[in-house]
Amino acid sequence: MATALRIDNLHKSFKTGFLLQKKTILKGISLHVDQGEIFGYLGPNGAGKTTTIKCVMGLIFPEDGDIKLFDLPHLSLKAKERVGFLPENPYFYDYLTASEFLRFYSQLFVIPELEKEKRIEDILQLVDMKKARNLQLRKFSRGMLQRIGLAQALLNNPDIVILDEPLGGLDPLGRKEIRDILVRLREEGKTVFLSSHILQDIEMICDRVAIIVNGEIVNQGYLQELISERILFTEIIISGLGKSDLEELGESLSTPGGKILLKIHDEKKINSVFRLIQDRGGKIHSLTPRTETLEDLFVGMVKKK
Repeated sequence: MATALRIDNLHKSFKTGFLLQKKTILKGISLHVDQGEIFGYLGPNGAGKTTTIKCVMGLIFPEDGDIKLFDLPHLSLKAKERVGFLPENPYFYDYLTASEFLRFYSQLFVIPELEKEKRIEDILQLVDMKKARNLQLRKFSRGMLQRIGLAQALLNNPDIVILDEPLGGLDPLGRKEIRDILVRLREEGKTVFLSSHILQDIEMICDRVAIIVNGEIVNQGYLQELISERILFTEIIISGLGKSDLEELGESLSTPGGKILLKIHDEKKINSVFRLIQDRGGKIHSLTPRTETLEDLFVGMVKKK
């Protein structure tokens, strides 16, 4: 499969403090992103996600390493023409309307005048902002600003969209709307590279991920290969029994409505729970096997470092 982004042995450090002591941020980062996939770049705050993206975009320069976009040097004009970018904290001129904002940014690209208005209309439709086209940005919510920022990143019809924490600060509805847009971009054959620490969203839409901790990649690959399908424990919600009846079978926790959440780590004990509930006239409301999640993997990797 063709590669959209390749990073090899990337190193970056900064001089900080009064004595300008050297602080290493990136310690030999290497990864590749295939064309047509959504790639998640995960890590805790300060791990080096934004520094990596700034290096890719040419906003800062690494001491060592190589970056290619579609097998082209990442600083070449031909490479940059194929990239859309949304930083973590974009600055927008508040008194422009959504349409004015997109027209302003469209001047950065060689877009024929007749095509420009149609493209703006199509992008506003994609990000569900047509109704707000004549509203000033200062009146936008956080979610609306994220969507119009994403619209800006798509103006040049890029082959790869690079997004730094696009889901941060959004409510559940706003996150779903952005996720839906990213999935649609993948369906159109575009590549999406996004950094995030919201693991649930990454797990829902990403094909592959890389986890960065303290400036180093600690794991990367396809989600289904990284996350074990082994059942870690089983959760059963029960009513009609007391916690004392279940002490020897697993961890129990009272829940609203007089129900009990029972967590069983030993699968052999599940049949014993069934028999006990049947004998005591209890009721099972749900039974859920819990396999490893991306959060489990992520937390384990961070703790190891």
